[in-house]
Amino acid sequence: MGTVHAEITLKNARDEGNARNGVIKAEEVRTATVQALVDTGAMYLVINKDLCEKLGLTIIRERYALVANGERVKCEETEPVDICWKNRASTLPAVVIPGARKILLGVVPLECMDLIVNPVTRELEGAHGDMELVLAL
Repeated sequence: MGTVHAEITLKNARDEGNARNGVIKAEEVRTATVQALVDTGAMYLVINKDLCEKLGLTIIRERYALVANGERVKCEETEPVDICWKNRASTLPAVVIPGARKILLGVVPLECMDLIVNPVTRELEGAHGDMELVLAL
């Protein structure tokens, strides 16, 4: 199918809450817009240390990850990050992989935002049309 990239905006979710509560100004929310590789072989949002520091994310635990070449690497999990793509958003932790050269958007954030990869257009699209949120009650 080839590679699929998407422009996503990442925001420090703690900053977002502080802005809503008037602790900081909205323009003080640490934010980054990046090109992510949409990787349906990855589970989570994967970022590098530089982006983690730019967003001011706190590391909440260390864990191990199995990367594409089969190697098991020590990595870090961050506090929640707001992940935004067009009119969709989700709040999830990120995994910081040492030396990661690409930002990866894995299947958990895709599922949370009700997104799929269209194999013909090689673009992201809503799995259930252009809705902001799908809830199963």
